[in-house]
Amino acid sequence: MKVLVTGGTSGLGLAMASALAATGASVALTGRSGERAESIAAGLPGATGVEMDVRDESSVARAVDQVWSQLGGIDMLVNNAGIGMRTVNPRFMTQPQGFWEVPPDAFRAVIDTNLTGYFLVAREITPRMLASGGGRIVNISMNHSTMRRAGFVPYGPSRAGSEALSRIMAADLRGTGVTVNELLPGGATVTGMLPQDVVSEGHGFLSPEVMGPPIVWLGSDDAAGVHDERIVAAEFDQWLRDRESRQ
Repeated sequence: MKVLVTGGTSGLGLAMASALAATGASVALTGRSGERAESIAAGLPGATGVEMDVRDESSVARAVDQVWSQLGGIDMLVNNAGIGMRTVNPRFMTQPQGFWEVPPDAFRAVIDTNLTGYFLVAREITPRMLASGGGRIVNISMNHSTMRRAGFVPYGPSRAGSEALSRIMAADLRGTGVTVNELLPGGATVTGMLPQDVVSEGHGFLSPEVMGPPIVWLGSDDAAGVHDERIVAAEFDQWLRDRESRQ
């Protein structure tokens, strides 16, 4: 399995890249800093790091060209690169602000990364997957409650938009051999998106490693043909049992 994980230098992305690499997959992980991406990838078996700014279509095209050439194709795209509320309001967990207080530039930065970024990377890779006979796209999402929580503009709207994008991508690609699924942790997760003081207090946050088993499964033979599913990582074992009982 040849996998591209965007935003793979930390948090959920690194957890997923690590889990996939541990199974023997060839993994390329991206970050805005190529040097950091290469440094992080050096710690994973068989992984490679690539510079990519998901907001910039020329950067996306260059990175996809590089990964496609280095890996000899891309079997699975994990659309994960994103920024959170800390970039807009560092105290968003304890002192939420109204949407009217959000600077327009901060709003655009989050939407450009979390929504437009998913579109640009998938847009660049999908024609290649179609031409090669198939592929898998996994878009990382968040709980629905996050999408409507007070003080969560623009992060909530960015993830709601990416979820709608995922469903339409799945509809557009149905029957083509390219599958699209969503994967989300299932709760607040200990990543750089959370303020450190909140994390240190301990609120039963999920570990990023919760994403490992479902992303490995989505890259396995068992998941061939699985399409338009929304998988909650924290509930993955039960979801898989329910799925198997229906088959």
